[in-house]
Amino acid sequence: MLYIGSDHGGYALKEELKAFLKKEGVAFVDVGPNRIDPKDDYPEFSAKVAREISKEPHNNRGILMCRSGHGVSIVANKFKNVRAALCWNEQVARAARNDDDANILALPSDYISPEIAEEITRVFLKTPFSGEDRHERRIREIKALE
Repeated sequence: MLYIGSDHGGYALKEELKAFLKKEGVAFVDVGPNRIDPKDDYPEFSAKVAREISKEPHNNRGILMCRSGHGVSIVANKFKNVRAALCWNEQVARAARNDDDANILALPSDYISPEIAEEITRVFLKTPFSGEDRHERRIREIKALE
């Protein structure tokens, strides 16, 4: 399953991406928020997505948004089995999946357009992990730190 969340700063982009995902036939769960609240904080929604990914890191994916993308990725990466990657273009998204088996995409809503976010999301969701020995080795090294 794909889980998606944001704070108030990423809310508009989240809503745009939800429409895109529906159009593409991608099933997802929106963990919130369900309205703009300038007082909400990204850790709440990042944690909701990361908890779900942590339970089934090979089957679930996530997308998180905040103004810079940094905050949501920092929170998500606190959870075991989560590899959140801040991506601002298709090449970075492809590398995050191919090389690092990233399972959460973090998007910087203030720095990319909805159209760019859609392309990044498309690449992130369609790119498989390479499974190359060097990439597998590095992921084992990351897991040893958890």
